[in-house]
Amino acid sequence: MTDSMRTQLVSAIHLQEVELQEKPAENQQSGQNNNEEKYTVEDAVETIGFGRFHILLFFIMGSTNIVEAMEIMLLAVVSPEIRCEWRLDDWQVALVSTMVFLGFMVCGVLSGYIADRYGRWKVVFGGFVWSAYFSLLTSFAPSYGWFIFLRSMVGCGVSGVSQGFVLKTEFIPAKYRAFLLPLATIFWMTGSMLIIILGMLVVPGLGWRWMIRLSVTPSVILIFLFKFIPESARYQVSAGNVGAAVKTLQRIATMNRTSLPPGRLVEPPVRERGSWRILLSSSFRRTSVLLWYSWFVASFSYYGSVLSSSELLEKNLLCVTNPDPEHQVQHRHQDGLCYCIPFGSSDYQTLLISCLGEVALVPVNIALLNVFGRKISLTVLQLLMAIFFMLVNICTTMFGFTVLLFLLRSLVSMNFNVVYIYTAEVYPTVARSLGMGFCTSFSRIGGMIAPFIAQVLMSQSVILALSPFAVASVVCALGNFLLPIETRGRALLQNS
Repeated sequence: MTDSMRTQLVSAIHLQEVELQEKPAENQQSGQNNNEEKYTVEDAVETIGFGRFHILLFFIMGSTNIVEAMEIMLLAVVSPEIRCEWRLDDWQVALVSTMVFLGFMVCGVLSGYIADRYGRWKVVFGGFVWSAYFSLLTSFAPSYGWFIFLRSMVGCGVSGVSQGFVLKTEFIPAKYRAFLLPLATIFWMTGSMLIIILGMLVVPGLGWRWMIRLSVTPSVILIFLFKFIPESARYQVSAGNVGAAVKTLQRIATMNRTSLPPGRLVEPPVRERGSWRILLSSSFRRTSVLLWYSWFVASFSYYGSVLSSSELLEKNLLCVTNPDPEHQVQHRHQDGLCYCIPFGSSDYQTLLISCLGEVALVPVNIALLNVFGRKISLTVLQLLMAIFFMLVNICTTMFGFTVLLFLLRSLVSMNFNVVYIYTAEVYPTVARSLGMGFCTSFSRIGGMIAPFIAQVLMSQSVILALSPFAVASVVCALGNFLLPIETRGRALLQNS
């Protein structure tokens, strides 16, 4: 054996000894990795708990409801003004609301798909900018045609803003959702009252165009405040961006002066995100269909109550069950083209008081959600809505009408709250925004039909105009018994 061969043999023996020494160490390290603690986003959200971040989240994301409410309630305030300026018939006034909801419906599904595919934050921020821009342009509308087109563009932007509810829900621990989410009604009421107060103060002196220009202010402010809200960690994980999710959760934990769970964040990415097939899969098919109708009724009844009250006040139809021709002639222009009675101060006051009804029963709403759950709450509220829609037919004083309207607005607002919460809780993260998008689109169908019932049919018969809202609510209450899933106290699903 030559020296070179002897040297190669010794080297091989040494190499084998090193490999034998290293393999146990590698096996030991592999075992340690297998025993390493892991956590999910749901674990992190529950461990971090409620703190300063959630207070900031509550006020900034809750303020999105101010923007949405102002844009929607603006229709009730501006209707008498544009009717007078452009000499509009009833169906033309109703078409304004319908076009807004058409824009919302068309863009609702699109915004939900984009939010599930590319992130919630981008959609909500884009919605702010879009709705503020086109709302401002509305104030310069030279004609009725331009007005309804620009308002439909506003509706498209508001559909993106409404995805803020999903973004907010995904950061809130399970036991706090039934408390914090109904409290967001305060912001909706604030937006409704702001636009009514603007109408009261600005319209008589400066006109409806300046009212719209001033109403854009909250949107502009929120555009700058929205940078303090991060992207949803649940979305980031579903998109495979675990590092970004950890940074988001660490940021929240630091603000709340707490820490993340021990170990590392482990959740597999999901390829099929934002797919309508999930909504119609065997797990969610019945839930989706029933929810679509529930959203239809929620919007149909809500905007029916808002526009009916506006119409009853504008046309002085209280205690007038079936308006005769003489009553209608008294409230028309001399040329007979349209009604034209701008709101007086007492009418604005009645609308303001009715807005307070949206938060008056929030404690009752919270109690229903925590004690009876989501499904029973929906049934109770919808049956009460049907009763109060029919009670509005009763001939009473202005005080009595205000009380009935106050309670009706409370009930329809609470019903909308519960529908929002249930939808955000029942769908998985991979399709939550799309599910919300589909639901809001169906709700806008109700919003599109409501003006023609509440504003056009009301001129013919008050009872005939209010009955469809009551019947739709009863049918929806019965349908809730078929919902297969109760979400009270349940963790948010990550995938289907």
